[in-house]
Amino acid sequence: MTSRDEYLEKFKAKLDEWNADIDKLEARTREAQADVQAQYESQLKALREMRDDALEQYSQMQNVAVDAWDTMVQGTEKAWQAWVGAFEEARTKLQPKPTPPPKSKPKG
Repeated sequence: MTSRDEYLEKFKAKLDEWNADIDKLEARTREAQADVQAQYESQLKALREMRDDALEQYSQMQNVAVDAWDTMVQGTEKAWQAWVGAFEEARTKLQPKPTPPPKSKPKG
């Protein structure tokens, strides 16, 4: 297992990545058409809540006693997998849909 500092550093890097992703998605939401804007806002709210939960966990991990570290990491790993899966799913829903090419008119 990695050291405590390395683990916390990786955890923080992932949180920073999520923050950057949320910023990009918020910008995309502001540019979205009104009919999808509400859907985007709902997804962004879910992403922010997941990020906030992970940030709270990160804060707790920074302050946990050495003898409780391994137990804390085990619980965090399980939660982390759920956060990552849910975050990726929500981020995918917010990706712009490709525009289909225009249909060509038949020559006749």
